[in-house]
Amino acid sequence: MSAANPYASNLGDLNPREIIRTTPHNLIHLADGLGAGGFERSYAPGKWTARQILCHLADCEMVFGFRIRQTLADENYIVQPFNQDAWARSYASPALHAQTALQVFSDLRGWNVVLVDTLPPEAFQRTLRHPERGEMTFQTLIETIAGHDLNHLRQLETIAQG
Repeated sequence: MSAANPYASNLGDLNPREIIRTTPHNLIHLADGLGAGGFERSYAPGKWTARQILCHLADCEMVFGFRIRQTLADENYIVQPFNQDAWARSYASPALHAQTALQVFSDLRGWNVVLVDTLPPEAFQRTLRHPERGEMTFQTLIETIAGHDLNHLRQLETIAQG
């Protein structure tokens, strides 16, 4: 795992491509267990609710999909960071439904997984640069996505158990 991956500690020996492939199913399973009121519960005081986490995941999947494609298209692509807290201000709106966010995430993730599964091994060595994290490989990007998934899956598991 690369030092450029802030989520490396979440991965351990897990296969990042398997994680990104199974996350939609795991999210659907967790959402089913939350029940009607569960989407507005948080895993800790002052933290995002389950619905807000799902909105964040849908937004991030758009970002990750763009980063995947730009890394494949451009030599040494420079990532455009985004302020997740600024984006999250819109999650307060009850019009942003958990089930819609989950569907958007699942559809986008499915499309991204199909693309990643078509790539030759050398594609995973392509480089990109994150202004805050430095140079990384496409493989590190995939590991980051997988670790990000695991982080939020654990938060949702905590909410579902509470």
